[in-house]
Amino acid sequence: MSQIHKIVFVGPVGAGKTQAIRTLSDIEVVSTEARASDEVQQLKPQTTVAMDYGVLHLDNGDRVRLYGTPGQERFDFMWDILTEHALGLVMLVRATAPDPLNDLRLCVSAFRRVIDDTALVVGLTHSDSLAERGLRPAVMAELARLGVPALVMNADARERSDMVMLVKTLIYSLDPLYAPE
Repeated sequence: MSQIHKIVFVGPVGAGKTQAIRTLSDIEVVSTEARASDEVQQLKPQTTVAMDYGVLHLDNGDRVRLYGTPGQERFDFMWDILTEHALGLVMLVRATAPDPLNDLRLCVSAFRRVIDDTALVVGLTHSDSLAERGLRPAVMAELARLGVPALVMNADARERSDMVMLVKTLIYSLDPLYAPE
């Protein structure tokens, strides 16, 4: 019998959560993007204000419901709603952000309860150059300092194979016998 999993994508504004869900989803994505009206408009013209939703069908028949949280703290009331009953979190951090380690710390703090109760995998997006790819060891060290067990990988939110790898890694970290194809 096939299973239904729920995975939530979290991270700061501009990390690639909406793009990741669009890349992964096998259905038309439900998105609640609105025109950015604050400092976010300097980063991008639209931002998620409630959630993104899509579904990924795995080869074994399982389905993964994909939820993306808004990145702005003023929409944090959605975070608890969206993370309820989640299998785990995929945290996306933009490697080119002014302070990606601070973004990581803020996100870990905001979602710590869920992280402690489930599992976490971190994808470093916008890591196209050698300098950004070199951020991975610093992120792993910061997670260790925070006492957060998580796998960290560079990932392009536009590349389905990268996003599938993040989801499968998260599922596998929870159940090593799962071993999705």
